[in-house]
Amino acid sequence: MSLSRRLLVLAAAVLLLAGLAAALVVRAADRAERPGTGGPEIAAGGGVTLSRQGELLFLNSGQGPRRGALAAVPAGAPQSARTASDLDCRRFYAAAGTGVCLRSSPGALAQDNKALIVDADLRTVRSLPLAGTPSRARVSPSGRFAAWTVFVSGESYGSAFFSTRTAILDTRTGKLEPSLEEFALSMDGRDHRAADVNFWGVTFSKDDDTFYATLATAGQTHLVRGSISRRTVTTLAQNVECPSLSPDETRIAYKKRVRPGATLWREHVMDLGTLREHALAEKRSVDDQAVWLDDRTLAYALPTDGAADSTDLWTVPADGTGAPRLLTSGASSPSRPG
Repeated sequence: MSLSRRLLVLAAAVLLLAGLAAALVVRAADRAERPGTGGPEIAAGGGVTLSRQGELLFLNSGQGPRRGALAAVPAGAPQSARTASDLDCRRFYAAAGTGVCLRSSPGALAQDNKALIVDADLRTVRSLPLAGTPSRARVSPSGRFAAWTVFVSGESYGSAFFSTRTAILDTRTGKLEPSLEEFALSMDGRDHRAADVNFWGVTFSKDDDTFYATLATAGQTHLVRGSISRRTVTTLAQNVECPSLSPDETRIAYKKRVRPGATLWREHVMDLGTLREHALAEKRSVDDQAVWLDDRTLAYALPTDGAADSTDLWTVPADGTGAPRLLTSGASSPSRPG
């Protein structure tokens, strides 16, 4: 075979292999966006807003090209094809047409982490630097206040040593409370000051003043009730983390450490009037701030079986009955803003 023919055969082989590789890439991407084939199905077009009634919003955590994107599905069909937006977040929450998106790039320095306040059309109305790695995010029922928690050292609430910082922003006036550690703290009826105080996991009341959160100090965690206007927090109960206030504001859902020092938690609900608690039917360890889908149902994220760095959303009845149920796969940070 002549040299020129050999070169032609080689060129044809290279083109054939390149075409095969491109086809495999396209097929893999297509499979990554279809349920049961490696990832959730992504619907084309449609747009995502924070004002549409009857939708469930969440971050797409499935493997594929839209990983991290804010997505929407009909609340009555949570496992249907999802519409993905162009907004990418590490944590997200929305209420009354206001959203808070916490951004962080892998390995990013603290100054690269940001909190974005977005309107109902997902347009950024304010951007603020974060002091660390995003952890929790919430918006008050009216949309007026946004809160977020970041790790300033450590990467897990199960770590032996970690430090958090929790901020609250008034989205109407622009006033920022950069750290709840600056609020006056009353513990068991006495003023409390300590270098090891940490707060995380804010949840808001409808009155645009009252909030609940986790306090950690002296090796114990506490449920606290706070006032934004008075800049005060008061302890209510022990061994409460990542509280979530029910829509009727009579109960708190939270994760409770199963034993001192353990990195395992059990989801509970507490009656705020009596401080009596009961465990939920979910017996797996939930390291998340649960969301009330309604007055009877809680949603939370759990790691996806066999998939690294991915979570699925589950639900469980709030009264302790029933059993956990898969809500939708490849998702995190749920909210019902409409």
